[in-house]
Order: sequence, then C-alpha cells, then structure tokens
Amino acid sequence: MIKKSLLLGASALVATSSFAADCGKVTIADMNWNSATLMANVDRFILEHGFDCDAEVVPGDTMPTGTSMVEKGQPDIAPELWTNSMKAALDRGVEEGRLKIAVKSLSDGGEEGFWVPEYMVEEYPELATIEGVRQHADEFTHPEDPSKSAFYGCPAGWNCQITAQNLFNALELEKDGFELVDPGSGAGLSGAIARAYERQEPWFGYYWAPTAVLGKYKMVKVDFGSGVDEQHYLDCISVDTCLEPQVTMYPPSPVYTVTTAEFATRAPEAYDYLEKRAFTNDQMNSLLAWMEENQADGAYAAENFMFEHEDIWSEWVSADVKEKLVTALDDL
Repeated sequence: MIKKSLLLGASALVATSSFAADCGKVTIADMNWNSATLMANVDRFILEHGFDCDAEVVPGDTMPTGTSMVEKGQPDIAPELWTNSMKAALDRGVEEGRLKIAVKSLSDGGEEGFWVPEYMVEEYPELATIEGVRQHADEFTHPEDPSKSAFYGCPAGWNCQITAQNLFNALELEKDGFELVDPGSGAGLSGAIARAYERQEPWFGYYWAPTAVLGKYKMVKVDFGSGVDEQHYLDCISVDTCLEPQVTMYPPSPVYTVTTAEFATRAPEAYDYLEKRAFTNDQMNSLLAWMEENQADGAYAAENFMFEHEDIWSEWVSADVKEKLVTALDDL
C-alpha cells in the first residue's frame, strides 16, 4: 500500500518537531493473528502521522517478542501481548526497569478454552462438560485416522501450544482415544472450525476470544469441573517443562500493550497515546468480522478503522494530534 506524505505548513512543522526528535524510529510487533496485526497497524498509522515517528511493523510472536524486549530492547512496542504465558519474565523486566506496561489493550481481557459447537450441545447438553466430551469421544473423528478422536490444539510455535498440550495431558484425553492435532497455522485452526460448522460436524479443540471466528460461529466453552487454579496455571501449565500438569480452567487472560522503558522515556507523548489506546471485546469482534468479510490485511483494516471509527480513536489523542490524523486520512 502506497502512503502519501503528509504535507504540513512551516508552523506545523515547528510545532511538531519535538515529537519527531523524541520519537525517532519505532518498531512495533505485528503478531500473526488478526486482532494483534490490526492493533499494530493502527499504532503504526497514529504514531507515524500523529507523532511523526518513523514507525514500522516487524514480525512478532508472544514468547520471542517478550523475550527480545527484555533481553535486547527490541521491538519498542508489543501492542497485544497475552501476558499469562510469560508473566514472570515480564514482571522481572518491569522490576529491572527494562519494560513498561502501557495499558490493558483488550480492556475486557482475553478468553481461552476448549470449545465444542453450540449445535452439538443443543443435541447433547452434557458436551458442555469434559465428562460429556469423554462420553462422546467417538463423535470427534480424527481427520487422518478414523480409529482415533481429534482434539485440535494450537499451531507449533504459538504459546497456546504449550498450555493446550499441558491441559490435554492433565485431562488424560489420550486415554479416551483423543490425539492432539496440530492445525499447522492460525488459518488452519479457524478453517477447521469453519468447515465443521458449515457441515454441522463434531469439533473439539482450543480457541480464544475476541476473534471473528467465535463471533461468527457459536461455540460453547467446555467446563472441566475444576475451577481456576491461577497459580498452577502460571507455574506449570504455561511452562513447556511442566512435568505434572493438573486440571484447571484457563484464567482470564490479561492482554497488555508493553513497551520498552527506553521508548517510554524517549517518546513520552507517543507513550501517553498508548496508555489510552484500548479496545473492548465487542469493538474488536466487530472489527475482526469486517476484516474477515473483506479479506483485509492489517494495514487496510487499520485505515478502514481510522476512517470509520473516529469516535473511538479520537478519545486516545489530543485535539492537535487528531487534526494531523484527519489531514493524513484526507491525503490517502
């Protein structure tokens, strides 16, 4: 996508030169799921056109991005970091003065779980529980081996691959004939749900919200009957070396925007914007549904958001920055 330069008068250049001097080059982690890539591209647009940052999005993922920010000070910003998975490392980064927690970027928090389609629960209400899933294990036919049952986990390399594997082990689902299926990618996982729904077939696996998928396809989160043991989840379930996983529901997932302390100090006006920028789950579900319906990438979806939802983003910036952003949109 070609971006037009924002033409400013001499007085505006003088007024905003401190932004440019302070902000400089900014790297923003673009995670490989839609809400995160949307958020990263919204931040890129606002930081570039509103604060004169030399902003770019760079590839990211939860564990490697968080680790790199703590150890190397890069990237500058992780817009959507699901922090349950690496809470200890992030806490240490904050305590050591390397990281700053800017805002709860999904203000309602994220939701994770094992899910089955609503139409299955309507026919067999017991499927809302893990015991009911065990009773009907033979319904969830493995796509490559009909003698086994399928549980769809997370793609390799995603942090949720660790938690889903550990909970699969804790629930001893293998004893019920289940085999953990790696969907290969986020698209593979969402596609598996879509195919099952379109054919009204059984499906059982991990997913999270807010997402367009759970907005479009009505799913029921399976109750393990265990309640939430948040400490065990943090100490064991979210750790790849967990040897004795115990059953627990996923705790609500704090989802934060995290920056390096150096960025917060260098660009306080830009950091102040990040402290205000947050989405509710309803807002994000709607935006993600639009992305899916229009097959939009993060950059295109961010521009659409800026054009269509001034009522939301204008609350995050000053009147002067808002004027600059409106001018930039007019120039697109």
